[in-house]
Amino acid sequence: MQKLGRSQKIIQLSTVMNLSPNYAGIDIGSNAIRLLIANAVEENDYINITKKLFVRIPIRLGEDAFGSGGAIGQQKITNLVNALTGFRYLMKTYNVIDYKAYATSAMREASNGKEVASLINQEAGIDVRIIDGQTEAEVIYTAGAATDFNKKTNVMYVDVGGGSTEVTIFRDNKKTDSRSFKLGTVRMLQQKPDEQEIAELKNWVKSIANTYKPKAIIGTGGNINKIQKMINKRSKEPILFNEMRKLHEKIKDLSIEDRIIKLSLSESRADVIVPALQIFLAVMKITEIDEVYVPKVGLADGIVRELYYLAHR
Repeated sequence: MQKLGRSQKIIQLSTVMNLSPNYAGIDIGSNAIRLLIANAVEENDYINITKKLFVRIPIRLGEDAFGSGGAIGQQKITNLVNALTGFRYLMKTYNVIDYKAYATSAMREASNGKEVASLINQEAGIDVRIIDGQTEAEVIYTAGAATDFNKKTNVMYVDVGGGSTEVTIFRDNKKTDSRSFKLGTVRMLQQKPDEQEIAELKNWVKSIANTYKPKAIIGTGGNINKIQKMINKRSKEPILFNEMRKLHEKIKDLSIEDRIIKLSLSESRADVIVPALQIFLAVMKITEIDEVYVPKVGLADGIVRELYYLAHR
């Protein structure tokens, strides 16, 4: 089976046969890896993305990358290669014409991250690009994180991942300022939070809020999606500070087992949701912004849109 790649001939054939091409985005995160296969069609200058398949596997690379050794261990490497090999066959089954695989904080910081990426290419036939936090923020924003806001409105985008938190200011749908902090949910479970990093987050967010005066926070990541569901918020309905604070008070002292049984949380979500709540609450308190909007898009969504732009520009 050959590696997938761009093929203008396939795109042209799909057009002749009146078929819409499928694209795939692979997100190799610190907590989980994700595959999104989607169809993209442009209608009246709007790109309509229809999800065909979404798969999430909680491999937790961050447990190794942020641990004392700092290297991704053999068991997780094996699990990762096996999962991505499965992704490759799923992409073939769904007639994916192009894909991108981006790896974030865990692979970026692991002492053997580049070696693991090379092994994935050799064993699974997946070409992995390790990206920095600012690139991650821009790709997710491309997915349509702020489509419901006026272009002139300054918004603060906050993505809380397993290994890092990205905070970005956007104006006119363009990045104005951005910074990545080594404060992520899996990292906070693996090691004591770095007080200096916390202080830098607070100081930078306060400074950026005073400068740009954002009107709203846009939150992305699996945890904020789950928080929205737990608070029973409808799509496009913002989460309020007090609602998030009450949820944090309700679950922070529960055991992992109780969170799984009483709150119906998955094992891979039950522990990380509390540090995610703490990060979002801290940013909201500093900025004095009472609302977080949750567009429910992620890195994989942004990759699909990015691929469509590349094929049709």
